[in-house]
Amino acid sequence: MSNVGLLPRYTYRDYCNWEGDWELIEGIPVAMAPAPMKIHQQLASEFFFQIKQEMNNTCTECEVLYEVDWKVSDGTIVRPDIVFVCNDDSEKYITKAPKIIVEILSPSTAQKDETVKFNIYEDEKVHYYILVYPDDLKAKVYRLKEDRYSKVGDFSKERLTFEGIECELKLDFGRVFQRFRG
Repeated sequence: MSNVGLLPRYTYRDYCNWEGDWELIEGIPVAMAPAPMKIHQQLASEFFFQIKQEMNNTCTECEVLYEVDWKVSDGTIVRPDIVFVCNDDSEKYITKAPKIIVEILSPSTAQKDETVKFNIYEDEKVHYYILVYPDDLKAKVYRLKEDRYSKVGDFSKERLTFEGIECELKLDFGRVFQRFRG
């Protein structure tokens, strides 16, 4: 029998008082991994830059953000690597489900990103979830269809056109991963 129900539950108010980097999943604090490796930061920058460049000032209702808190509920606050969100006027954190989330996996975050966050993002109706695997220089892309994620494919050199979101966006994975190929 699990004793998880006996653990204290925390809220956004508690979260704001903690030192260090945390996420809050259904009231349970989860320490974030230590500072990401250099390739993690470089890949995040490439994804941010490519999406920002693709927006090309034609998508004024949306924005691309880097490591911003998303307050899903009072007991769940996550901090994705990259988000593309539309029509969210909150100044402290985002409050609406992003259209696109990019998570760059590391050995210490892979299981959480592939399961816990996958389920949160699916439940909250994030249109696209991109899991990036730095060691393989590939990304697995999932698209929400009929309230469930469906795998679009594995991407390393291909281009993806995001459908069903406010802005017309494309992402060239070949350009994102280009500088990391030996």
